[in-house]
Amino acid sequence: MSFGKIFILGDSYSTFAGYIPKDNSIYYPRKTSDVKTVDDTWWKMLLNESDAVLTINDSWSGTTICNTGYNDRNCSDNSFIARFEKRLTSGFFKENRIDTAIVFGGTNDNWANSPVGNIKYEDISEEDKFSVLPGFSYLISKILQSTDIKKIIVIINEGLKAEISDGIFEISRHYGAYPLRLKGISKTEGHPDRSGMIAIKDQLVMFENKI
Repeated sequence: MSFGKIFILGDSYSTFAGYIPKDNSIYYPRKTSDVKTVDDTWWKMLLNESDAVLTINDSWSGTTICNTGYNDRNCSDNSFIARFEKRLTSGFFKENRIDTAIVFGGTNDNWANSPVGNIKYEDISEEDKFSVLPGFSYLISKILQSTDIKKIIVIINEGLKAEISDGIFEISRHYGAYPLRLKGISKTEGHPDRSGMIAIKDQLVMFENKI
């Protein structure tokens, strides 16, 4: 299998100025990181070294998968769920064929202490979307039910609470998505440095080759 045309839904780890939607908040580049150019990001290295073709990188720094952000803020305007639903409503997935969706989140849910909740596969309410696990379950099921995307790769950061990491892994497997647990990622201020970006790219390529 191959990546083909990809859609990235991510947080700060996947941002870079000028390469994400203009209203989305960025993290990279920054003075304290050696990720200085877009070619230093994991996703641009992936594009440069594989058959992957980027359709859009809809990443937004500081965002949670679920609708509860930092300080219990209602993030139903920019969460992973919200951004996907906006793309869906706009007709983006009808106008663009996507082979692989890469969902790389959960770090901010962890740092913000968003409610974890319980895994649910049915009857997910609007209230459930404010908790990590039912929110993630809703997101993955919605991608599969509402688009022609057949392959979803879920990247799981290291260092997350076990209930978040294990829950995201279990939910991914339930829906036939492919969960990748990262290991040994070098970071500065909690974010991948250039060496960490290379490691993310390498682990993703190796993982995809086994799918």
